[in-house]
Amino acid sequence: MKVVSQIKDPIRPEMELFESKFREAMSSKVALLNRITHYIVNRKGKQMRPMFVFLTAKLLNDGVVNDRTYRGASVIELIHTATLVHDDVVDESNKRRGFFSINALWKNKIAVLVGDYLLSKGLLLSIDNNDFDLLRIISVAVREMSEGELLQIEKARRLDITEEVYYDIIRQKTATLIAACCSLGACSVKPESKDVETFRKFGELCGMAFQIKDDLFDYGSTAIGKPTGIDIKEQKMTLPLIHVINISSKAEKKWLINSVKNHNKDKKRVKEVIDFVKRKGGLEYAVQKMMAYKTEALALLNTYPSSEYKDALELMVNYVVNRKK
Repeated sequence: MKVVSQIKDPIRPEMELFESKFREAMSSKVALLNRITHYIVNRKGKQMRPMFVFLTAKLLNDGVVNDRTYRGASVIELIHTATLVHDDVVDESNKRRGFFSINALWKNKIAVLVGDYLLSKGLLLSIDNNDFDLLRIISVAVREMSEGELLQIEKARRLDITEEVYYDIIRQKTATLIAACCSLGACSVKPESKDVETFRKFGELCGMAFQIKDDLFDYGSTAIGKPTGIDIKEQKMTLPLIHVINISSKAEKKWLINSVKNHNKDKKRVKEVIDFVKRKGGLEYAVQKMMAYKTEALALLNTYPSSEYKDALELMVNYVVNRKK
């Protein structure tokens, strides 16, 4: 967490003000809703998304942000939170960041309605302030996230994911939201500039690296110690596995696909798959791809002059690939 604190240093006052604005943006006249949104706000994560918004805006605008920047950060956090609440319902998940999920405490019907409420609050925050350029960025991200999730579900049924399709899925599912954060930050201070697209690309590259790092955790990390195999149990095709399927013999390929499809609940079999992927160099291959995305992201950043905001974004990119959980 020390690194996260360092990244936050140049935007500490903005992040504090953002928190109060975000609470305000969530408020409702319905007591039940306020109870639930209070619960959500008090169990926030690292807040990487608003951090991307503020760091990008400050880098491009000599350290100054404006009301649009705060609204952009609030909208992205409202919509991101809405998707998480809905995800927990879809995944039948009872926990989120170690705490009970909304659906676990208040049941599915309320969780879906709360997700809808947060989504509409996000949209209205933009519309009420005529931030139609920001709204467009966010709406595209929401559309892509939904498409990415559905593409993953469609492909998981047949397990016929190529590396190219895998990149399409993670670009839409994960990278598109981080890309939206960075382009929002840029658009809030420099609308219609080429920086909006440059930082969209920068965020996308960070998001790609972020997701590959998540895939690697399934095979064990220094913090977790032992492999989890959760992705295999859920029939999610991750980069290490896809690569190994591609380079394996016909018989090995058949055994791997059969294991994921029909024996994904068998702990011994899942462990055998993990060991096989490791032996075949699946993890090294995924690390190499992740580092390529990181290098590309840093190269884009290096086209901008030095500043503490640029340094913090560099730290963020390195944190994405070096984090322990």
